[in-house]
Amino acid sequence: MNDSCTGLLDVDWAAFDPWRIQALRHRLTDHALLQPAQLVELGKRLENAGQVRTHSGEATAGTPFNHAPRLHPNRRPAAETLQQIHQANAWMSLLNVQCDPLYRTLVDEVLDELKPRLDAVDPGMCYRGGWIFVTSPNAVTPFHFDKEHNFIVQVHGRKTLYVWDHRDLVAASEEARDRFHAHHERDLLVWRDDLRARARVFHLEPGQGVYMPSTSPHMVENGNGASITMSFTYYTAATRRISALHRTRHRLRALGLTLPSVGHYPMLDTLAYALHRGLTVSGNAARRALGRKTCPDDAPYASANIA
Repeated sequence: MNDSCTGLLDVDWAAFDPWRIQALRHRLTDHALLQPAQLVELGKRLENAGQVRTHSGEATAGTPFNHAPRLHPNRRPAAETLQQIHQANAWMSLLNVQCDPLYRTLVDEVLDELKPRLDAVDPGMCYRGGWIFVTSPNAVTPFHFDKEHNFIVQVHGRKTLYVWDHRDLVAASEEARDRFHAHHERDLLVWRDDLRARARVFHLEPGQGVYMPSTSPHMVENGNGASITMSFTYYTAATRRISALHRTRHRLRALGLTLPSVGHYPMLDTLAYALHRGLTVSGNAARRALGRKTCPDDAPYASANIA
């Protein structure tokens, strides 16, 4: 890759576009913190903090992502699941690993390396996070999307990653995006098998990875062996603004008003963003007056209470 082989992640920066899906390579397969024994210990710590998400291998591409742990529970403790992942028939995500002091060093090591390049094209990196996925053979990550930009790297094992363009309104409607940004719900994101034909498909092996822009729908099918994958995620000024516009659209939709798609009319987006800012400032002031916490999305690191 041109102008890329300088650190832990090899990215073709000459071709990089923060809103375009892109393959990459990395040098994290032998990192001490991503070995199975270390992940067992991390799983114990995060489970005690309520930062483990897991479901059984019975989940499918069409299982509602938010409800997969309830619909297909994996009842084993985190440590047992991780120790026996080859036969556990489970999918497990270790959430917001940056909240663990040891693993924050890994998140910082990677994102600090990327930040100067990203600042040049997509400034305002914040809400940084790390997510580690440990999955049994043939387990599936249901169809879903996330708010963050995402550098996802395959550490051990093999899997197939399906990713859809963040602007693909067949894969994810504007209403589904509005609702997701407003309530972190993915109920309107519906899987259909014919969507496979619209996806970018990556057959990932150790040392390979993918960059996925914010709200790129994706689904993952694990290979015949156990797998370890990690995502390094963050918001930028652009992702925060787009999220705000979708939240405003959702509020107006509830009043019977439907705005054009985000990005189609810049002046209208500017007005909608100003409305959002006004509502946010007054809402946060009211919450503080009532002694309630606010959760700013421009914080340096992602909050542990959002999964």
